[in-house]
Amino acid sequence: MEDRLQWIRLQPKQWVDWAPVNGGLQTHAAVRARYPKANCLALETSELRLQKVKVALTNPWWKVWQRQAVSVLSLEKGSPKQEFADLVWANMALHTAVAPQALLRTWHSLLATDGFLMFSSLGPDTLRELHPIYQQMGWGDPSHAFTDMHDWGDMLVQAGFAEPVMDMERITLTYATPADLLKDLRLLGRNLHHQRHQNLRGRGWKQALENALLALAKPDKQGRLVLTVEVIYGHALKPLPKVRLAEQSSVTLAQMKSMLGRSSGNTRLE
Repeated sequence: MEDRLQWIRLQPKQWVDWAPVNGGLQTHAAVRARYPKANCLALETSELRLQKVKVALTNPWWKVWQRQAVSVLSLEKGSPKQEFADLVWANMALHTAVAPQALLRTWHSLLATDGFLMFSSLGPDTLRELHPIYQQMGWGDPSHAFTDMHDWGDMLVQAGFAEPVMDMERITLTYATPADLLKDLRLLGRNLHHQRHQNLRGRGWKQALENALLALAKPDKQGRLVLTVEVIYGHALKPLPKVRLAEQSSVTLAQMKSMLGRSSGNTRLE
């Protein structure tokens, strides 16, 4: 996703990194290296994650003389300023949202006119090898349902974005043992299905899962266990606001400034 930024003409002065702990601190560093002069607001979803971000991304007190390029804020403490960012960067966040359309509207509200959103999420082919095994064993689904990229494109337009560009790739991971596969699976996240097993499972179930993987999974030609991860990438612009004509119409001050004189920057793909 970071490599796609080379096609964007606009050089952001302000950008938002949404949930950088889950999105990856190394990824954050790559975006900051691409825009070294830009200020960043790192928004985290909890105070616990916020402390980790503060340690990793902000200058220590003894370097107070250095420019602080990153500020941090917990969403538990309140909402950030509206319509200020040129870029909202959201890596691997959308598929974990309980209300994804509301999250898209939140990202839209953070962007100034002509700002752009870059996001990634897991797609519906993710973990496709596990679903038939779980069904055959009567364990329900190994994950909640992931949204197709075409549906994300529709939701972007409904949220007020323009010119959405969607792309995807499938990554094939292979493992020598079921234990290796499960170790990686824990790193990918957790099962957010609303009908998932509510209690902790014991060692017996874990052993049954490893046995099922050995017996029911279809290995590759080298005899290794296979796991598919579909990654969806999205890019969209925040266009000039459209005001419905009526006897009385209202716009925000930021929208009025945009309507009176648009920025010369252009985020469209070259």
